[in-house]
Amino acid sequence: MPLKLIAKAGKLSGLLLVALFFYSTSFAQQGRQVINFDNGWRFNLGAVDNGEKSDLNDTQWRTLNLPHDWSIEGEFKKENPATPEGGALPGGIGWYRKTFTVPAASKGKAVYIDFDGVYQKSDVWVNGHHLGFRPNGYISFRYELTPYLNFGGKNVIAVKVDNSVQPNSRWYSGSGIYRNVWLVTTNKVAIDHWGTFVTTPKVSTASATVALKVKVKNNGAHTSPFTIKSMIYDAAGKVVSTSGYAVLKTNMADTAFETAINFTVKTPKLWSVESPYLYKVVTQIVTGKTIIDEYTTPLGIRYFNFDADKGFTLNGKQMKILGVCNHHDLGSLGSAINVRALERQLQILKAMGCNGIRTSHNPPAPELLDLCDKMGFIVMDEAFDCWEWQKVQYDYHLYFKEWHKRDLQDQILRDRNHPSIMIWSIGNEIPQQADSSALRIAPELAAIVHSLDTTRPLTTANDRPDKSNKIIQSGAIDLIGYNYHQFDYAKFHDRYPGKKFIATETTSGLETRGYYEMPSDSIRIWPENYDKPFTREGNNVSAFDNVRPPWGSTHEMTWKVMKKYDFLSGMFIWTGFDYLGEPTPYSWPSRSSYFGIVDLAGFPKDVYYMYQSEWTTKTVLHIFPHWNWEPGKMVDIWAYYSNADEVELFLNGKSIGIKKKTGDDLHVMWRLKFEPGTLKAVSRKNGKVVLTREIHTAGAPAKIELIADRKQLKADGKDLSFITVKILDKDGNVVPDADNLVNFKINGQAVLTSVDNGDPVSHDSFKVPYRKAFHGLAMAIVQTKEKAGSINFTATADGLQSAAIVLTSK
Repeated sequence: MPLKLIAKAGKLSGLLLVALFFYSTSFAQQGRQVINFDNGWRFNLGAVDNGEKSDLNDTQWRTLNLPHDWSIEGEFKKENPATPEGGALPGGIGWYRKTFTVPAASKGKAVYIDFDGVYQKSDVWVNGHHLGFRPNGYISFRYELTPYLNFGGKNVIAVKVDNSVQPNSRWYSGSGIYRNVWLVTTNKVAIDHWGTFVTTPKVSTASATVALKVKVKNNGAHTSPFTIKSMIYDAAGKVVSTSGYAVLKTNMADTAFETAINFTVKTPKLWSVESPYLYKVVTQIVTGKTIIDEYTTPLGIRYFNFDADKGFTLNGKQMKILGVCNHHDLGSLGSAINVRALERQLQILKAMGCNGIRTSHNPPAPELLDLCDKMGFIVMDEAFDCWEWQKVQYDYHLYFKEWHKRDLQDQILRDRNHPSIMIWSIGNEIPQQADSSALRIAPELAAIVHSLDTTRPLTTANDRPDKSNKIIQSGAIDLIGYNYHQFDYAKFHDRYPGKKFIATETTSGLETRGYYEMPSDSIRIWPENYDKPFTREGNNVSAFDNVRPPWGSTHEMTWKVMKKYDFLSGMFIWTGFDYLGEPTPYSWPSRSSYFGIVDLAGFPKDVYYMYQSEWTTKTVLHIFPHWNWEPGKMVDIWAYYSNADEVELFLNGKSIGIKKKTGDDLHVMWRLKFEPGTLKAVSRKNGKVVLTREIHTAGAPAKIELIADRKQLKADGKDLSFITVKILDKDGNVVPDADNLVNFKINGQAVLTSVDNGDPVSHDSFKVPYRKAFHGLAMAIVQTKEKAGSINFTATADGLQSAAIVLTSK
């Protein structure tokens, strides 16, 4: 194996000897310690004089655990400075403080605090010493605490978060320390922060070359010889490849240097969206018989390519990226990160056939990337929503010139080891697309990325992708990203011969779950010809996938074009889930979006099943809408189906006719006069029944049904169970117009952390123990305590039979 040592920072003096080291000895470990630092903080909403002082009396402050979003606890108001575009929830200034001890035994080591994300404009102090300021609310950052700590004694960390100057976002941002915090202790010689970089330059089913760079930092006058060695483990924990270096050095204090190591993995299991197999690289620094540091790097062995004609291939297999854009909020949970909530979102999308996530329009939580690695999603990791020109008055453009290099470097260094990431995006709908300044900025940003990673292509999401676009003219991007303009896709190569295409943002279809207007078979463009008034008070949009904004299209319209051409490498739909803020097509009283394929509570809209029928191999038969209408009304019935030749519809046992898809149809439709009873759809293939679905006319609300997505939970203070609340008639049918107020009660080792129903117009708090049903459904989210035991959850409503469910935490 080739051996080399590369000096990257500081001065190297004395003797450097590099030699191969074979791992055969058992070592005692006294190295890196990473502690979750989320619990036991005190919080004050509002300005505080001398909030950074160690001796400040904070005993009257609220005690809480992180991650925390204070905005989601507030009241929806049109007058809130964030505006309805930003979710109509309050911002402000918040202070967080934590008193902690560091063992006396840690003296002589290096101690750091890592913040995964603080929204926004954070200042951090320890024991009264100011550590730094970061304006970007989405970036991860680290401070060293060592020089200011009282080892073995009391220490106070203080964080001021300033989200008072608004509007600063075009969507709901949340406020506070809304991602995880970590306390990291290492020896003076240790692998640097985000100090490894793993790539797979040569991959086949027979063999893979794995290249690892390791950056080591010496924070002291360490002069003893040490060894750097690495091992690759498979998913079962078996070592499949080893490599190492013995390094003899003297007088290398305050030095950083980098080593490069190559491995060979025989008959590797390749990472793919269907089988996201993960290895890990464990790197150790050893002196004598002591492991003084150990660092784990995720590894997915795969190769991919974007081709101007053939589109996207992964491991040599041609496929399309079937992706969605998502903002970072978790619905009623706000922006406070929760792994189970993220996992649930991804599970719902995966079941639809989705295989891609765009982190619109900012660096995501690290946990999202971990989950995408494990679950098999292709990620477009996006950096900025604006550069030097603003989109809203107080957004990141105020800090771009000073901070863009540091923020982009930190994003790439943090994220580049994730196998799920296959595209870097350096901007979304940048206002400077048509300005000559883009000829300067785009190449600079590209150079920053390329200095740290050359293994992935760059793009920008362009809402003006014509030849006047200066970002594209600059030549800085590898993939030409189109936001919308779907009717120009077929002519892409006429505009950009030989270039590679990605649909960075598509569709923007508008729907309210459970709300329908007739007729359904004409496309309505908001606001020009969208029918009003509505039959229900409030801002609703028909869920027939026939309403679009002027810049976008319906889901079916976009997918028909996308599936037709190989060179269209993939798409990211706006959006996977509804999100707080940006309530297009309306403003107040709406406070969340209508774009999602899935509503804010996590209930799929009907178009979800169109994608499932097209994007998966599952057998699908989905008919809608409900069957509760005024007598004699003409009603359109749609069906999405797959793995069948035809669908026959019956009303009260009488056939309404057989329908087959023709041409590029994605659904079939019947128009019939409403009469109470039962609609039955039967799909057939080669004359044999494949699936049968029935919809019944529901009677009056009679009872509540509770369905928990998980009944066995972890007693870790973070795990969640999402409990679906259904309003049923006496026969067990969901009542489609039910809006009963349901009250919740919980006893045992959990708390009710939030409630929702998917209604974009509701102004009820997410933190109260009740919720109205919305089109027959509501959601209650239960969060475990840190003690194991049973959890009893009850739902009641006036005039309805109550329901209860028992969960267990361990």
